[in-house]
Amino acid sequence: MASIFGNRLQIFSGNANRELAQRIADFIKVPLGKATVTSFPDGETFVKFDENIRGNDLFIVQPTCPPTNQNLMELLIMVDAARRASAFRITAVLPFFGYARQDRKDQPRVPITAKLIANLLVAAGVNRVLAMDLHAQQIQGFFDIPVDHLFCAPIFYRYIAEKQIPDLVVVTPDIGGMKMAAAYAQMLNSGLAIVSKKRLNASETESTHLIGDVKDKNVLLVDDITETAGTISSAVEILRRHGVKDIYVGIPHAVLGTTGLERLKKLGLKEFITTNTTPQENSPIPSKVLCVAPLLGQAILRIHEGESVSSLFEIRAGVKT
Repeated sequence: MASIFGNRLQIFSGNANRELAQRIADFIKVPLGKATVTSFPDGETFVKFDENIRGNDLFIVQPTCPPTNQNLMELLIMVDAARRASAFRITAVLPFFGYARQDRKDQPRVPITAKLIANLLVAAGVNRVLAMDLHAQQIQGFFDIPVDHLFCAPIFYRYIAEKQIPDLVVVTPDIGGMKMAAAYAQMLNSGLAIVSKKRLNASETESTHLIGDVKDKNVLLVDDITETAGTISSAVEILRRHGVKDIYVGIPHAVLGTTGLERLKKLGLKEFITTNTTPQENSPIPSKVLCVAPLLGQAILRIHEGESVSSLFEIRAGVKT
């Protein structure tokens, strides 16, 4: 598929989420590019593009999810290989941006790792970034190259609206997620509540206060990422004490390990709703995995054709008012 600039669109993937990359390629109706991405016995990553990419418009789909450092190195090395093979433009498609939570100095003598990752991507040769639901929107400013920031909100909205959940209240499990929760509440024409928390350590939080009326209501608890489910668990605990009925959890990026899954199993959720921005295994809890491939595919086509993608990354895109 050639753009108005005469450059052929090609999509490649590392090993982070090949299924998502294949779905994006299928949506665009182009073959997923052939590339060898393997490791030497000592753990070093080896990359080779197995087809000609000279002068082409490359999109490399590689969320930097766990194993984070391995997937990040694969991406950097793929970008370097593409640059040295004379690709016309290289866009890093990051459905999940690892290290995003290290976006500021919140204590002495710590790094701002999200900025470091941005520097590494640019130094490797990335010309453009396509990301989804960044943990903090200011991360876009860490890059000195164009960044297109998509939101999963329209996908969540369509799914939740179809369920027609009565007496719904959208809840954010921390004050930092207030803007996101307010957007969901407006889209769904529902109530809004806030849980305030204090962090005890890297994997545990304690919810301290609830602002809003949730008694005898159905709740949609929204956040952008969960790993150990500590924030969700403490929020559900305080919601239960205030007499809620069914609890739905909606999170774009579920990077769940053993600890997170064990906690979620104990919560008695009505449904856990997430996306395939990161690979999702068979879940032991009632869950729904929404596919982001069409949204990413539309964005890739528009970038390739030099068209505006603003209607895709506005949080109310596709929602009828």
